Amino acid sequence: MDENIAKEKKRDLTRIINKLGSLLVAFSGGLDSAFLLALAYQILGHKVLAATASSVIHPTHEMEDARDFVREKGIHHIIFPSGEMGLPEFVSNDFNRCYHCKKHMFHCLFNIAKENSIKHVAHGANLDDLKDYRPGFKAAREAGSVAPLIDANLCKEEIRFLSKDMGLSIWDKRPFTCLATRIPYGSMITEKKLNMIDEAELFLLEQGFKVVRVRHHGSVARIETDRQGLENIMDIEIRNAIVKKFREVGFDHIAVDLEGYISGKMNRALVI
Repeated sequence: MDENIAKEKKRDLTRIINKLGSLLVAFSGGLDSAFLLALAYQILGHKVLAATASSVIHPTHEMEDARDFVREKGIHHIIFPSGEMGLPEFVSNDFNRCYHCKKHMFHCLFNIAKENSIKHVAHGANLDDLKDYRPGFKAAREAGSVAPLIDANLCKEEIRFLSKDMGLSIWDKRPFTCLATRIPYGSMITEKKLNMIDEAELFLLEQGFKVVRVRHHGSVARIETDRQGLENIMDIEIRNAIVKKFREVGFDHIAVDLEGYISGKMNRALVI
């Protein structure tokens, strides 16, 4: 990565944000939307609003991180119930699940923006996100939202560097997607399954794992983690603790994916 090019892209992003004038940022608590939100607030001040969806599909720790970040920055923050679990087309979990969720969510976001006299709604997608199957992007475009990080041609590595350069506490945060992505397409999304996944992943994070996904395959939990996580699982005490906790959560069998964590792996099963 060329640091000078990354800084030039940040200048482009600054110009893009300035042109928007006022902005509601769909803030998940993750690195990308946090970087966008922090820079937008630097540029536009109180013409920036953060909005975070509250739902069982989102990891508990992500909501906590979102609250901490905006509190630290003093940014006006609205938490709203996204309600996607009430959508039959979402809980049926076909390959357009993300489209249905995002279509509903952006409807909520634009209503919030209108109530607060804000014209533009932005999400934190970056160039790397375009490499995978992302039906939610279609819903975002249809709703009329903007993706400033993509418009500025920023990738994840550059965003991480620029966040560190800005002194953002979350610069090294690992990505966490919604919990519904842990359930194979075609398998009904239920609150019970989501709670099992959330509790299992939170336990692994508390044990020092940095990158974790717990995939829900009925009675089987399939753990994806990074190289260090795979080494940690070889420790008999850690392994026994994981088995004990996961059985308490509701899984009968616990498996480790030897390939490790790879973003978008669940999409391999798609035939579209």
